[in-house]
Amino acid sequence: MPHVRAFIAGFLSTLVFHQGVLTLFWLAGALPRAPYDMAPAPPLGVPAVISLAFWGGVWGVTIWQLLRNAAGRAYWFRALLIGAVLPSAVALFIVFPLKAMPMAGGWDPRVIIGALILNGAWGLGVALFIRLLARIGV
Repeated sequence: MPHVRAFIAGFLSTLVFHQGVLTLFWLAGALPRAPYDMAPAPPLGVPAVISLAFWGGVWGVTIWQLLRNAAGRAYWFRALLIGAVLPSAVALFIVFPLKAMPMAGGWDPRVIIGALILNGAWGLGVALFIRLLARIGV
């Protein structure tokens, strides 16, 4: 059951925290990528934001494995740090090149810092949703 909770937490955190912070950046003109992308994503053609949320759920299971023994401030700090670094590194150094995009966004500091902030917010959201879902018995 904890794995299901972690998946749900990661999925929800993507929709609320990751996309919420992306919305703020987009509205401020800091990042050109629009939030809540509904364009079909290959190979299944589901909206890109749902595909992203699915992978957020998969990452949620991973982050839970690294958070489950932490308590107090360490829990939140670990969620922020792991959320910022691990998914960002995979996106910047593996996913981008696989999608024929420049590695690390061409080393553009806005792309790198944006990824760290978006994914750090996502990590905190995962930690929060894990706790909330546990309280309601999910």
